[in-house]
Amino acid sequence: MSTAKNIPAQAGTALYLVSLGCSKNLVDTEVIAGTLLTSGRTLAFEPDEADLYVINTCAFIPAARDEAREAIEDGIAWKREKPGRLLVVAGCLTEWDKDGSVRKEYPEVDLWTGVNQVADIARLLDRQSALPQNAEEPVYLYDDCTPRLQLTLPHLAYLKIADGCNNRCTYCSIPGIRGRLRTRPMESVVREARNLIEGGVRELLVIAQDITVYGNDRPESGDTLARLLTALNALEGNFVIRLLYTHPAHYTEEFIDFMARGNTKVLPYLDIPLQHISDRILKQMNRHVTRKQTEELLTKLRERIPGLTLRTTFITGFPGETEEEYQELKSFAKKFKFERCGVFPYSPEPRTPAAAFPDQVPAELAEQRSTELMKQQISIMKKLSKNQVGKTVRVLVDDVDENGAVARGAMDAPEIDNVIYIPKPKRLKPGKFCLVKITGTDGCDLIAELVK
Repeated sequence: MSTAKNIPAQAGTALYLVSLGCSKNLVDTEVIAGTLLTSGRTLAFEPDEADLYVINTCAFIPAARDEAREAIEDGIAWKREKPGRLLVVAGCLTEWDKDGSVRKEYPEVDLWTGVNQVADIARLLDRQSALPQNAEEPVYLYDDCTPRLQLTLPHLAYLKIADGCNNRCTYCSIPGIRGRLRTRPMESVVREARNLIEGGVRELLVIAQDITVYGNDRPESGDTLARLLTALNALEGNFVIRLLYTHPAHYTEEFIDFMARGNTKVLPYLDIPLQHISDRILKQMNRHVTRKQTEELLTKLRERIPGLTLRTTFITGFPGETEEEYQELKSFAKKFKFERCGVFPYSPEPRTPAAAFPDQVPAELAEQRSTELMKQQISIMKKLSKNQVGKTVRVLVDDVDENGAVARGAMDAPEIDNVIYIPKPKRLKPGKFCLVKITGTDGCDLIAELVK
């Protein structure tokens, strides 16, 4: 899906990028950057130095769309300052905007592109590729040969193994924005991982909307998440692997057996967005799992995987959620004491089934429940953090300045979790592994001293 104005040949020589949304979207931004740079353009670090302004948008929830609109308005203001500047809006907002109403609001935008044009912006700008006439279902998926400019810390990289989703949760707009599940061949993922490791990456973050269904769209290949992790684990180098975004209904014994080995480069960290625990709510959400199955899975994972960190997310105020069902969720979260957790109030998404459900919970009540549940979770995480005092852990250093170093252990993913502060970093450098002893806490964060 894309629309464009009359754009001069060889348009835009210096690129300024704005990336919004999740880590999966960031990978798309990195591909956009890589393909534009290989077309002969340069990267500008300040808007005033650029003549091409590209915004890769998120549209997952209303707040994300509001942020995208603000970014577009900033881009329009930038464009008006100097003739000849070009503004491109890419990504999820274009796919979400099925009727084109958002595009009509911003006629100043020179080119709108969607998921299928992630790697085609340079060709579109240079008029080497024709614009699609009609909206198409997203089918694009990059591979290890696609140019990509890593925009994370040099020692971190996201490894996107799939795009799209077939789960069809009733509250979620992702299938309508990103399309159906499509997973990358294992050989392509492994080649990209090897290239990243050889380039200095020390933490590979394996991501997708749901990594546990890896290979399900290609049953003839025999690819599974456990097979992929076995191949990644066999790569040479001093690095770790972190897994993000699994689905409780799609865990297999093969995957659990791999995680239970405990002697791999894969960290004992699992992100399992549970969303709720009431059987009635789970059914309304179309989560394909029950409370009993969820509790059995969590118990098995904690029993079998040494030192496991469980991260989850919950939604409060889903249509029809009663006070009793909310208290059931709150009691469940207190019982299982998740090491990491986020809580979000439900907000209706246009064109999703849940938006039309009866008994919509008032936004104020959904927010109140979210705040209350998160307060409980913070209290749990603070107690769990205090339990870490006295332990020696291996960490990866993310940043060092005159005030100290910021690092993370196995329990914490970048950007979304907690950190470990090392006040006297001595000769530490970003991207290095080291051993530290936990000496104290700062809220949910930890304080440590260097062991070696």
